[in-house]
Amino acid sequence: MENSPIIELRGVAKYYGSTSALHNINLEIANGEFLTLLGPSGCGKTTILRLISGFESPSKGELLLKGEDITNTPPEKRQVNTVFQNYALFPHMNVWDNVAFGLKMQRLPKMEVNRRVAEALRRVHLDALADRMPRQLSGGQQQRVAIARAIINNPLVLLLDEPFSALDFKLRKQMQLEIKHLQRQLGITFVFVTHDQEEAFAMSDRVVVMNEGEIRQTGSPQEIYEEPENLFVARFVGEINVLEAEILGPHGEGAYTANVEGQEFVLRSRREYEVGEEVKVLLRPEDLKVYLEHEKALEPPFFRGRIVETVYKGATVDILLTLDNGKKLQAAEFFNEDDIDISYHPGDRVVVSWVEGWEVVLDAEGE
Repeated sequence: MENSPIIELRGVAKYYGSTSALHNINLEIANGEFLTLLGPSGCGKTTILRLISGFESPSKGELLLKGEDITNTPPEKRQVNTVFQNYALFPHMNVWDNVAFGLKMQRLPKMEVNRRVAEALRRVHLDALADRMPRQLSGGQQQRVAIARAIINNPLVLLLDEPFSALDFKLRKQMQLEIKHLQRQLGITFVFVTHDQEEAFAMSDRVVVMNEGEIRQTGSPQEIYEEPENLFVARFVGEINVLEAEILGPHGEGAYTANVEGQEFVLRSRREYEVGEEVKVLLRPEDLKVYLEHEKALEPPFFRGRIVETVYKGATVDILLTLDNGKKLQAAEFFNEDDIDISYHPGDRVVVSWVEGWEVVLDAEGE
């Protein structure tokens, strides 16, 4: 079945002495999907990769591959391969021999080795560079050699541990597209580890956000960005404004009137709240609407404030502002032909609101 889990982690925990690296991880990875483990350094994402590969064993719980328990199966007997950060190419072997190495160790017939190496190099668009030595290749080409070597045994799952960390910005962007296209061509499940949220969003079908050994949210890039389930996720995956609010009462189905930083707004939420309950209102910079005070007669509710700083970015301008109550906010204004003459300057008085319904409302306690 196309979307049936190919990898399952059930109640997995990992301890190093008294240190807990993972707590009660439950995760299903679908066949053929591109899944990214995203989080800060030390959050447990590489530990999950090492558990799937077999280089580490869980302290508790079990791992399944295609429904079979592989918790204690050695790495060489799993249909799982890993592409490491440093690619681990043999410097004294050319591209062809690097890719063929694993097959030769299995003592396969020469014709079979040649056929599979040629096919693997063709799939990563390196067939013309088979005689090159690793030192003669760019970082992106070396990476593709490592991928060819990893896919030559037809793994069910390919694991990639921050494979772009050594690449410059331009090549990193190029390789993100190449890896995404390659994954689509191969139809292999990719599990990718990164701490870069932009990279995760650009490549993934699903993103697993982790912190301190726990999964904090799993969803599509759009769900993670637009519907964060907690403050950690909201803050980790981009700039966010957090406003303090108190629920004043219901306002129709799924909506509440609330005192937000001293102004009465209508908030929309799928969660249920009681009168008097304190909540956080989350707004991305692009959700805010900023108008120069003397140019816009805005219907309330809105905030008043003053621009502190602007950062021009071509199609957008970032606006740092302070509300009259002292709250600091960040907005992102997108220019179009209708407002191309509008300019913002430090010190300008502004009125601020947001696109109704784009707010995310979370419980106030905890992160």
